[in-house]
Amino acid sequence: MDIFLDDSKCREGLFPFTLTRHVADIRIGILTIKEKWQRLTGANVFTGEENVPATALVVNANIIPTPGNIDTLMKAAFEKITVMETDDIRIIQHPWQIFQYNDWALRHDFRLVTTNRISAAVDETTTLISPENIFIEEGASVSYAILNASAGPIYIGKNAVTMEGNLVRGPFALCESATLKMGAKIYGATTIGPFCVAAGEIKNAVMFGYANKAHDGYLGDSVIGEWCNLGAGTSNSNVKNTGGPVHYFLNNNMEHLSAGNKGGLLMGDYSRAAINTSFNTGTVVGVCCNIFGDVSARKYIPDFSWGNDRYIFDKAIRDVDAWKKMKHKRITEAEIKMLRKIYDL
Repeated sequence: MDIFLDDSKCREGLFPFTLTRHVADIRIGILTIKEKWQRLTGANVFTGEENVPATALVVNANIIPTPGNIDTLMKAAFEKITVMETDDIRIIQHPWQIFQYNDWALRHDFRLVTTNRISAAVDETTTLISPENIFIEEGASVSYAILNASAGPIYIGKNAVTMEGNLVRGPFALCESATLKMGAKIYGATTIGPFCVAAGEIKNAVMFGYANKAHDGYLGDSVIGEWCNLGAGTSNSNVKNTGGPVHYFLNNNMEHLSAGNKGGLLMGDYSRAAINTSFNTGTVVGVCCNIFGDVSARKYIPDFSWGNDRYIFDKAIRDVDAWKKMKHKRITEAEIKMLRKIYDL
């Protein structure tokens, strides 16, 4: 069976994360949307339009499949019926819905990933609360921590590390090879993506992968793209002092949409913030920004910002490559081509 995840109708609404990825490559819960479809169906899942078989089922890429709704979604695809959001089906149309739906997605992904499997043993120095809701993959290291899964499941991925003194409340996922540094305080519903480093206080946030929040500071009701770095002491506000609705500006036209009364930082891929940066409620940071000085006071920071100026493209590429080297990677020609296109826009 073949499935084509089409993001042509939903891509624009999920800025800034879809400037650098297909909608199906957005991580929500433990897995990306594409990974969920692959696991649940065993199908060949396509995201690019080239080489897609003519007989492939076409599904909107922003629909999130789960063990409980997959039969309904497959039936709708076969019958070409429009899928609507319900209590059992979530469809992300705006970037803040990634953190708003993360609790729901984590619970469903935990079931998908762990059913009929046995968790690895945990170090006896770690306190487990509701251990039936905790799953540790082989190769993970957990010691001198408190994992409280009474309010939601906790998943610790392959080769992930939780250092001593961590306090974790579910639902929570620490994905493959990610690290939770000493003394972190984690509230649900939080996802720390593959190869990320996290520390400080985090609540209801999603870090896609290869990003760092390696020091103290608060991150809440936020989404952080890949290859980002939050300097020591960086924090974001997620509630207005008035308690009123949070509005996000999603483009230079300053068109804004309400996300409810809680909303933190949305940071596009390859962006970095200096130490002690303070982000206002409902801040959007574009792709490949270097944030320092008073620029963080803005609600919308355009792609390739260098403080209050514009990044020189060649320098931006050198800096991205330098950051990737820290995780034993190098920038690729495909990435340079993609970033050049964004820069020229």
